Amino acid sequence: MGTVLGAMRNVRWHELQHAYGSASQVPGVLSRIAWGDAPTSDEALSDLERWISTPPVFDSTAATVPFLWELAATDTVRDRAGVLDLLATILAAGNAEHPAWTRAAHDAVAAGRATAARLTAAPDTPGAGSPSPARTVRAAATRLLAAIDRHGCPACAGLPPREAEMH
Repeated sequence: MGTVLGAMRNVRWHELQHAYGSASQVPGVLSRIAWGDAPTSDEALSDLERWISTPPVFDSTAATVPFLWELAATDTVRDRAGVLDLLATILAAGNAEHPAWTRAAHDAVAAGRATAARLTAAPDTPGAGSPSPARTVRAAATRLLAAIDRHGCPACAGLPPREAEMH
C-alpha cells in the first residue's frame, strides 16, 4: 500500500459501523478511490458517501475522514474534487441520536482546514475546453474551506472556546 493510506491498518474497522453494517470494507473502498480507474473510483466514492455520511454520520465517519484528507491531497487520486465534496457533505451531516459521532466527524473535517487552504492555491494546468482537474479541485477546496469557516451545528456549538475556533 505504500505511504498513502498506510495508516488504515491501525484502525479497528470491524468494530465500527456505517449505514449498512460493519465498516470492515471501508479500507478496500478507500483503496479503490486511491488507485482505481475512473469508473471504479467513482463507484467507490459513491459507495463511501452512502455508507458514512448520507444522511447521518456514523462512528466510522470520523475514522474515515483523515484518509479522505490524505486522498484529497494526493495528486494521483482521480476525483480529488469528489473527495473534497464528500468532506463537505460530512461537515453538513449529523446524527441526532449520536451527537458525539457528529462532533467527532466535524472535528476531523475541520482538522484538515490547512489542507483545504493549500488546495485552494493549486496551480492551473493548461487544458482545452473543459475545466482543468486543478481548477475543479481548487473550486471544491474553496467551497469546503468556506463551509469549515462558517460551520456551527448544534452538536459542535457546545465546544469549549479553544476547540470552537477549529469550526
